[in-house]
Amino acid sequence: MTITIHEEITFKTNPNTLYQALTDSKRFSEVTGGAPTDIQADAGGSFSLFGGMIEGRMIEIVPNERIVQAWRAGNWESGVYSIVKFEFQQQENETLLIFEHVGFPAGQVEHLKVGWTENYWEPLKKYVSE
Repeated sequence: MTITIHEEITFKTNPNTLYQALTDSKRFSEVTGGAPTDIQADAGGSFSLFGGMIEGRMIEIVPNERIVQAWRAGNWESGVYSIVKFEFQQQENETLLIFEHVGFPAGQVEHLKVGWTENYWEPLKKYVSE
């Protein structure tokens, strides 16, 4: 049985602001407090986040609608990747982010859930409120 992390988070901004924060190296670094970041925002492009603690490749990238990534933590066994999907839905003056993370190593679900909240959702909420 595959475990999926599924979250739906509302942000008080438009889809473009979230999309840019997740696909632009400079903006992602600002969101995360200056962490070293390199993002190649096109299908097949690589990314390295938090100074290499997270890395992977963009599988699909549809501006302001969807980002799908082959995603891995730097301490996972070599060659092990999971799939992460961000979908953006405009809802009046807010954006609903529908997030899914699948295919990660056993025993990682709680650690990953905390990581997504502390390293992505909370900093993004702060970033869009400034």
